[in-house]
Amino acid sequence: MIFKKIFLFILFLATIALFMVCFNFSTNKPDSDTDYQKAFYKNYKIFSVEIPDSIDFAGEKVETNRYDVREGIDRELLVNTYWQSQTLMLIKKAFRWFPIIEPILKKNGIPEDFKYLAVAESGLTNNMISSAGATGMWQFIKESAIKYGLEVNDYIDERYNVEKSTLAACKYIKEAYAIYKSWTMAAASYNVGIGSISKSIEFQKTNNYYDLYLNSETARYVYRIIALKLILGNPKDYGFFLRLKDLYPPIPTRTVKVDSSIKDLVSFAKNFNLNYKILKDFNLWLRKSSLENISGKTYYFTLPKEGFITYDSLQANMSDEPFLSPDSLNE
Repeated sequence: MIFKKIFLFILFLATIALFMVCFNFSTNKPDSDTDYQKAFYKNYKIFSVEIPDSIDFAGEKVETNRYDVREGIDRELLVNTYWQSQTLMLIKKAFRWFPIIEPILKKNGIPEDFKYLAVAESGLTNNMISSAGATGMWQFIKESAIKYGLEVNDYIDERYNVEKSTLAACKYIKEAYAIYKSWTMAAASYNVGIGSISKSIEFQKTNNYYDLYLNSETARYVYRIIALKLILGNPKDYGFFLRLKDLYPPIPTRTVKVDSSIKDLVSFAKNFNLNYKILKDFNLWLRKSSLENISGKTYYFTLPKEGFITYDSLQANMSDEPFLSPDSLNE
């Protein structure tokens, strides 16, 4: 009998203990959820983006006091500020490609702000091909590429040659500027074509980009370029903090003159202690694994300088000055 009482007493204690555990769990869960919610409110913050009072594109004033213009720029600033992975990639790639693009623009009398047009067109991706067949960093369709001096055939496609396609873009931009007497309008026409923009101007009786009613893509186009200029030009102002070693360094190159056919580009690359992949990376305009050049035309292959394909060598070749230096990452 005594053992039965002891067993019942132990069972009673176990029941109380189990009840207390369950009670604590049920009462602690709301506390845990509350703490979690408090932490969320404390640490998760999304801010609107500041729009500068004064903005220009290629020296032409942007009418930010107008509601439609201001809201158009605000939209593109928000999209590109909070699409962090994409914008980080753009900042990294700009460090490599802008030093190639900028001198060509300057030499041809094109405002430096047009480098952001290449960002808007392709994200500085040289092997970009659109659904309409626009190709390369500057997104030329075949007919326009040929018109502005690029070679496009089965073996060669200079839309993939950054230097030559940038020069072709300069030719287009200068032609458009001569028509519109406005760099902003020249930029807008790059998206939709000179003919289409001219029809809109004639119908709407205005040649001011900010006054034109355009298709949604072209209506956003210049605003996006302006937003990219603001963010890439001042990344810290929009929350992007990168160290020098985070950026894609420019790669020192050399050129090799070729004026004959090459049956095997794989073997050609090995002659310079390179693999075929590296050769193609630097010369995407070569469309096959051989080069047919019966006419003896002169081509210039771009190759990395000896010893400059490793990050150790590339970063050692960079300036010690940081590209972006946050005052404090802990603020």
